Amino acid sequence: MKRQLALIAFALFPVLAQCEPAKDAEKPAVAKASKVRLKTSKGDIVIELNAEKAPVTVENFLNYVKKKHYDGTVFHRVIADFMIQGGGFKEEGKGLVEMSVDKPIKNEGQNGLGNERGTIAMARTNDPNSATAQFFINVKDNAMLNYPSNGGYAVFGKVVEGMDVVDKIKAVETGTSPLTMRHPATGEKIEMPSGDVPKENVVITSATVE
Repeated sequence: MKRQLALIAFALFPVLAQCEPAKDAEKPAVAKASKVRLKTSKGDIVIELNAEKAPVTVENFLNYVKKKHYDGTVFHRVIADFMIQGGGFKEEGKGLVEMSVDKPIKNEGQNGLGNERGTIAMARTNDPNSATAQFFINVKDNAMLNYPSNGGYAVFGKVVEGMDVVDKIKAVETGTSPLTMRHPATGEKIEMPSGDVPKENVVITSATVE
């Protein structure tokens, strides 16, 4: 369990110190869109967003979608009996390089939505209020990620089409591979070995609002 929690947090650590703290007073408008389609190299995944339960997280996710941030990113961490994680790295040269992100958002891990199979939640560091662009899709029920455990990992939607695609992604062969991350203080790119990286890139070719 400790290993799994650390893996979700690890990839976001380098960007945390570059971002400003989230402001509790900022309340985004409830998103009108209800679904986002992720076109991947393994097939399409359609996610139904829950703006009522997770307004801050949904607004943040849609902002990245509208900016085309997710287009060309990969699922950089896959654990077959846990989750698939993406939204933060693109292929550059022969490796995967971390992208720049906006400031982190307020954690909505107490919204009552559980990390169940097929749900999508925000990846973050051990700081509950550190989520930016990276997300993960649960491939099984992961109750240990729910509130009150470390503030909870904020679920903001669920897969309504393409769970078979999620299962294809969770089945890809993985190994240890270097990921190029950004130094938390300087922004300098640093290459670090990481586990559970797919040996064949699974690419999100586009993310669009439906």
